[in-house]
Formats: sequence, structure tokens, C-alpha cells
Amino acid sequence: MALVRNRKAIRHVDYWPGFVDALSTLLLSIMFLLSVFVLAQFLLSQEITGKDAVLNRLNSQINELTQLLSLEQGNKQDLEDTIANLQASLTSAQNEQSRLQSLLSQGAGAGAAAEGKISELSTGLENEKQISARALSQVEILNQQIMALRKQIGALEEALNASETRDKESNTKIADLGKRLNVALAQRVQELNRYRSDFFGRLREILSDRENIRIVGDRFVFQSEVLFPSGTAVLNEAGSEEMKKLAVALIDLQKEIPDEINWVLRVDGHTDNVALSGTGQFKDNWELSSARAISVVKFLIANGVPANRLVAAGFGEFQPLEPGDTPEVRARNRRIELKLTER
Repeated sequence: MALVRNRKAIRHVDYWPGFVDALSTLLLSIMFLLSVFVLAQFLLSQEITGKDAVLNRLNSQINELTQLLSLEQGNKQDLEDTIANLQASLTSAQNEQSRLQSLLSQGAGAGAAAEGKISELSTGLENEKQISARALSQVEILNQQIMALRKQIGALEEALNASETRDKESNTKIADLGKRLNVALAQRVQELNRYRSDFFGRLREILSDRENIRIVGDRFVFQSEVLFPSGTAVLNEAGSEEMKKLAVALIDLQKEIPDEINWVLRVDGHTDNVALSGTGQFKDNWELSSARAISVVKFLIANGVPANRLVAAGFGEFQPLEPGDTPEVRARNRRIELKLTER
């Protein structure tokens, strides 16, 4: 029974306190090791920091030595330049010394030459004095001539003033004559306009029954179909009859217009904008319009109108009465115009 109880007691032994002791010992060991590691790290960092400071000081000293070396090299170069300049100055001084010695040796010979030059200059001075005396006499003569010229200029100024006065009077007269001339010209224009009105009135009476004849501004306009066959410059029978009436009116008008009015009847030929083929009698509308105007003028001359009172001109298609390409517009642009005007 006692043995059984001992076995039970052995089975119930408590291991926990031993385990705790072992764990505590292990923790203390770890903490000790960590403390040693931290201390070692601290000491190592202190040593490294000290080495960095030493290294920085060394680098600073190296930089200072480098700067000192550069300064010394610069000073050396300056000294070398100074020495070179001094050597150049010395060489120049030696050359100048040689030149001065040469001049000094030449000075003895130059003295004699200078004396000769002085003598020559003295002779020249005497000559100049003589020339100056002659010049003074000429200046006196010139002064007298200037006085005479001043008197002449004064006389010319008086004459000029008198001429300006006469010019003013002449300008006044010219202005008055211009006004009179303008009035006379205006009267002539009025007279010519009156005769033009009479001429137009007579033509209206003579040609009032024709639809293809009309007045445009200060011109009588004949449609080309009234006077000419298409594409020709020969007056047809009806056109010849109309031009005979016109010739009679012009001859009667000539008797009434005074001879001092230099009037003319201008005959202008115009065509439409249809180009000619160029293979017929006329190459283009310029020739056709000019030929028709000349044909009318020659017919009037043949019927007693003085040639010096007639002018013929051709304008082709370049002075239309109306713009456009319709048959009606082209018919109105094909025309002969009569204008009584002054030459």
C-alpha cells in the first residue's frame, strides 16, 4: 500500500517552477547579449564618427593646399610676364639709345644744312614781302571796284522795284483781261449752245417722222440700220435721203453762225459687240465704225457742207449706249452720232 502511494506521489511531481527558472535564465542571457551588442554598436559608431571627422579635416586641408598651389602658380606666371616685359623694355631702351647716338653723330652735319635752309628761307621771306605789297595794291583796286559794283547794285535794285511795281500793275490788267476773256468765252459757249439748239430744232422738224432717230443728251443718234446695210459702210438710199436733209440744215446753219465761232459737226461711228470674222472688207469693228463715219462725212461734203466743219471718228464697240448682249441692245448700240461742238 505504501508503494502504491509513493508511485502516485511520483506521478504528481510539478515541473513548472523549473521551466520558469530555465526560461528566466534564457531571457537574462538574451538581454545580456543584446546589451553587449548595443554597447558594441555604440562604440563602433563613435569610432566611425571620429574617423569621418578626421577624413573631413584632411579633405579641407587638401583643398586649402590646392588653392595655395593655384595662387603660387598664378604668382609665378605674373612674375614671368613681368620679367618678359622688363626684358622688352630693356631691349627698347637699348634700341633708343642706339638711335639717339646715331642722331647725335648726324647732328654735326645737319647744322650746316640748317644754316643753308635759314638763308633760303630768308630769301623767300623777302620775296613774300614783295608779293604782299603787290597784293595790297590789288586789294585796294578791288575795294574800289566793289564800291562801284555796290552803286550798280543799288541802281539795279531801284530798277527792280520799279519793275515789280509795273508787274503788279500788269498782273492786275492780266486778271482783268482774264475775266473779260472768260466772259467772252462764256458768251461764245452760250451762242454755240443757242445755235446747237436751233440746229437740233431744225433736225427735229426734218427727221421727226423716223423712229430710229433720237436725241441722247447733246447728240443726234441715227441707228445704223437707217443709214447702212449690215456689215457695210455704203449709205443706202434711205440713209442718203436723210443725210441730204442734214446737209441742207448744216448749210443754212452755217450762214447764221458768226465766223468767229469755230464750230464743227462731229460724226461718231459705233458698232455692237459682235466681232467681225476678219475675212470681209473690214478686219474689225474699229475699221467698220471709222469707215461709216467717214462715209457720212464724205457724203455731206459732196452735198455742199464745208470740209473744215466736219470731223469723223470711229469708236468700235467700246462706247455702248447700253450694256448687254440682247439683239435689242446691240441694235441700239449700232449707231451714228452727230454732235455740234466747238473745235
